[in-house]
Amino acid sequence: MSSSITADTSVKVDPSVIADLSAPLLQMKQITITFPGVKALTEVDFKLKAGTAHALIGANGAGKSTLMKILAGAYDHYDGEIWIEGQKAKISSPKDAKELGVQVVYQEVDTALIHNLTVAENIMLDRMVHDMGKRHVINWKGLHQEAKAILDRMNIRISTHKLVQELTLAEKQMVLIARSITKQCRILVLDEPTAPLSHNETNRLFSLVRKLKSEGVGVIFISHRLPELYEICDEITILRDGKRIVSDRIANLDQSEVVEHMLDARMEQQFPHKKRTIGELWFEAHGIHDRGKVHDVSLHIRQGEIVGLAGLVGAGKTELCRAIFGASKTSSGELRLHGRKLRISSPYDAVRQGIVLVPEERRREGVFVDESVSVNLTAVVLSQFCRWGSWLSPAKEKSTSAMIIDNLGIKTPNERTKVSSLSGGNQQKIAIGKWLLVDADVYIFDEPTKGVDVGAKRDIFELVEDLAGRGKCVLYASSELSEIIGITDRVYVMYDGSIMKELETRESNEEEILLYCTGGGLI
Repeated sequence: MSSSITADTSVKVDPSVIADLSAPLLQMKQITITFPGVKALTEVDFKLKAGTAHALIGANGAGKSTLMKILAGAYDHYDGEIWIEGQKAKISSPKDAKELGVQVVYQEVDTALIHNLTVAENIMLDRMVHDMGKRHVINWKGLHQEAKAILDRMNIRISTHKLVQELTLAEKQMVLIARSITKQCRILVLDEPTAPLSHNETNRLFSLVRKLKSEGVGVIFISHRLPELYEICDEITILRDGKRIVSDRIANLDQSEVVEHMLDARMEQQFPHKKRTIGELWFEAHGIHDRGKVHDVSLHIRQGEIVGLAGLVGAGKTELCRAIFGASKTSSGELRLHGRKLRISSPYDAVRQGIVLVPEERRREGVFVDESVSVNLTAVVLSQFCRWGSWLSPAKEKSTSAMIIDNLGIKTPNERTKVSSLSGGNQQKIAIGKWLLVDADVYIFDEPTKGVDVGAKRDIFELVEDLAGRGKCVLYASSELSEIIGITDRVYVMYDGSIMKELETRESNEEEILLYCTGGGLI
């Protein structure tokens, strides 16, 4: 197998159209698409110049992902035109898009990787499929060498022989990005690429983006982290309710203007501040261990208290949350609620005894993506909607779902809509909303605002405050230190699987928390 990292990217064009060499790399003209019950995009125009990074943003449900899925060939029932390098292109399938040099790295990395294959096999997957159509023998040594060359180009140190299921979330993201540049890439779409990445990993990603820009690649960057957009992007397009609101040089808009365009309103104070009474000690975790991931962690939460769990990506926050929830078979330690020792060996045990978890990976662990909104919202308490023990009451399920949809502001055509068709923010609201029917005492949130727009973030903060106001114990795990400062009463800082420091939030700041997040307290 050749060591070259290029491929034929001949454009599928309308032969009657003569190329305009001065045209932008990409033009999407008057794009309109309708799904049953909703018009997702209305006459949207989008331009991308070669060698630039273009921010594409909007509130959840604004149409960003839909527009990019059209570009990627996932939807072909749209009206409008797509032009690449001055030529009208025909994109009706993902294969068409890839042959045109369009590569997309989606936000939910686990759905795009094959976990029981190696890193090399996942990176070179498109090449393997192409080659198997020509011959039945694969040069495995050459395949691993090519995969390693691509990782080296990205300055990523991951063994190409390692199984993807053994990787961290951040490593999986890098493997997916590596796959996107195995072919000659002209247009690279990155959908929330930094959500699972640490600060150092984000810097490496930005270095790669700058390198690709210098090679003439156009990058479309979707992110809700506005400071990142100003660091890496040259231009910005803002969508709202399926329409283009503004396109401009990003330097011409400040962050407050961007938020106003996204929400069609001035952004209110982001973090709600409500008077709450913090009561007696309710929940305790002592000596929690989990095989090299969590080391002798102890913490406690009082009634009505929001306790933060701060730490950078890989610090052990997710592993600790899963251990408390009974989702890890290798964890140990002691849990107490109301002074009573709990026996938890599975998530089922945890829910029965008053502990619930909103996981970081919502599509893989938080929702049933191929089921309806109503099924997701009522699944954990299905017995409440059954008559005579086994007969489901559709009317009761529908009315309860409608109530939660209304209370949480979930944007969906109706309760029968499949969750897979909703935006990330609305999926997250469903992942949270399903637990509102459970009378739990302890609510654990693991990175609850990942991939969520500024408006939906405030809705989530309000919900967390309301739970604490009702006397619930809340454990709020996040690598977003501004959220830790803004929403919590007290915070435990994790580093390398251990608790580095316990702080009163009102007496601390982001700088101090970051110091402990990076192991500064060890010196």
